[in-house]
Amino acid sequence: MVRASLAAWLLFPAIALAAAGTEIKLDRANVDATDAVSLQRGVQVFVNYCLNCHSAAYMRYGRLTELGLSEQQIQDNLLFAGQKVGDTMNVAMRRADARQWFGVEPPDLSVIARSRGADWLYTYLRTFYRDSTRPTGWNNLAFPNVGMPHVLWQLQGTQRLEVVAEAHGQEKVGHRKLVLESPGSMTPAQYDALMRDLVNYLVYMGEPARERRVQVGIVVLFFLSGLFVLTWLLKREYWKDVH
Repeated sequence: MVRASLAAWLLFPAIALAAAGTEIKLDRANVDATDAVSLQRGVQVFVNYCLNCHSAAYMRYGRLTELGLSEQQIQDNLLFAGQKVGDTMNVAMRRADARQWFGVEPPDLSVIARSRGADWLYTYLRTFYRDSTRPTGWNNLAFPNVGMPHVLWQLQGTQRLEVVAEAHGQEKVGHRKLVLESPGSMTPAQYDALMRDLVNYLVYMGEPARERRVQVGIVVLFFLSGLFVLTWLLKREYWKDVH
């Protein structure tokens, strides 16, 4: 289970196992599954940047109508390779090619938010930095020695890692922080907001029926509460003359 969740954003499983014990203070994503505008922006980012390599085979384009998109909007803005609205979110890249190019197939992201959590994903997407020792030229604070390159660097810009020594009693402890070295096309606040939208969509995609399920659950609990009262009153009526 741990291996499967860690491999979700990696291209090399050996790297995933090496990073399994790494801990980092996670930033709060504060996603809102009821924010349709945020979800619409999130799916646009997902289709344009993530769906090139990673599939979401358990999600259909047609379900995006639940986010307020019409089938025509889905067709015009989210389908680029002749897919149909009823198709699942699969990539065109063949498995054999993926294994040859990357050594392993890029994992499906349908339930990545359920396995890793929204806060981890939000932190991960914002903590890439340049690292010349890595094959891709990138590393990540949330996932050291990550195999996936920073595909959103043109939006965020490039960051570098700095280690600052802080005094704790008689000892000095190294504190890692990221410094924006070269700005991207977005400000840090704009990029953070966009990543929140992307994570919001990933959370939604992991369980599209969650909001409906919660609503139905509340109704069922109210119904059972009312039924309990009626059952108790009926029981009291039947047993009132029993001594």
